[in-house]
Parts: sequence; C-alpha cells; structure tokens
Amino acid sequence: MSSGWSIQTLLSELHDDIQERLARARKAFGHPGTKGDASEHVWLELLQTYLPERYQAASAHVVDSAGDFSEQIDIVVFDRQYSPFIFKFQGQTVIPAESVYAVFEAKQSINAEQVTYARKKVASVRALHRTSLPIPHAGGTYPAKPLQHIIGGLLTLESDWSPGMGAPMVKAVEQESSGDRLDLGCVAAHGIFSCNEDDCGTITPMGKPATAFLFELIARLQEKATVPMIDVRAYARWLDIDLTS
Repeated sequence: MSSGWSIQTLLSELHDDIQERLARARKAFGHPGTKGDASEHVWLELLQTYLPERYQAASAHVVDSAGDFSEQIDIVVFDRQYSPFIFKFQGQTVIPAESVYAVFEAKQSINAEQVTYARKKVASVRALHRTSLPIPHAGGTYPAKPLQHIIGGLLTLESDWSPGMGAPMVKAVEQESSGDRLDLGCVAAHGIFSCNEDDCGTITPMGKPATAFLFELIARLQEKATVPMIDVRAYARWLDIDLTS
C-alpha cells in the first residue's frame, strides 16, 4: 500500500544533503584548516544524527590504562551505554581505548598522502592497551570478551585520482597489516571502499555513497555487539601517582 512516501527518495536525499554540505564547505572557506574543520563537522553530524543512541561520535584523543594517548582523531565512534567514563578537559574529549568501536579521518580529498596519514592515525589507536574483565551475570560469570578489531577509515568529498575510484586507489588502500589497515571509507562524490582480513581494496562506485557508508558502518557495528568490560581499577591506579615528583 502506497502512502505517497518513498524510501528511495529519503535515502537519496540523505546522501545529497551530505555531499552538498561538504561541497559548500570546500567552496566557502579559504583556509585549509577551516575547510577541514567544516568537513569534519559534516561527517560528525551525520553519525551523531543517524547512529543508534548506544553509539556516540566525537573528535577526540584515545587513552589507555598505561597512560598512553593516541593522536588526535577526527571522528571516534564509541560506546556510551557501557562505558563508565568519558573525560572532558579544556574543551577536549578523551575516551578510554576499551570504549572505541571505530575511528575515521575526515579530509577534503583522498590521495596517497592522505591514505598514509589516516593509516598513521588509525594505528595510534589500535596500538593502545585495552583491558577486558570477566562479566558477572545471575548464573555465574562469562569469560572476558576477546578484544575486537577497531574499525578504521577515511572520509572525503573528492578523489585526486582519475578515475576517482580506479586502480590507483585500490593500490593505495591495499594493506596486509591489520595494525594500520583502512577497513572502510567513503568518497562522497564517487563511492565507498572496504577491506577485511581476506580481501582488501574492494571499491564500490555508486551514486549515493554517504548513505551506503552509513549503512555499512551500522552493519559492522551490529556485528561487534558490545565493547569489553573495562577494568576501571587499572585506570584508578593513576590517582596514587605523584605527578609533581
């Protein structure tokens, strides 16, 4: 039964809105840093609006219980339902490593340099130590949850390659190491790319990439279920360390 609504139109308009806003940001701002901030905001707003509420997205640093920090990450997708704490300090957000599901860099255009840069940022998060405790329940205790692979990727409006998603992109994103692999990315004007343990460099040109990226990210998050049970005491030990000595 038709009610005059069209899901195809709804999904199409979602992508068109993202692509238009990314294009406006690129044209409206002259300073590269300002352009970058505006593009980052567009992607963040997409995820903040459409991801299920158990997930949040923010620009942040990631920290582990050993006191090590990642580099600043444009977009961190993290758990808020089961995370016991998220730090806010001087306008900055700091997220415990155990709470992180995915990290993305947001740039104006994809090229070999930006792929390398994004890999470095993603690797700085995956290298952090993560705790995982056994999970108590009414009938006893579940074993500690194995640590899951943190999704990493790159989000852009355009591609510096021609064609935008041809062989040069495949070569650039192909990577055998899981430490800095880019698992999922979107080039809003052209398509998406994805990698997994068995196949890296899968390129999908399409007409509505931003919506396709959102759906693929949600599907991958569903596969991961919940984050591990964080060892809060591992972080609490820092309270007894004298920072002035």
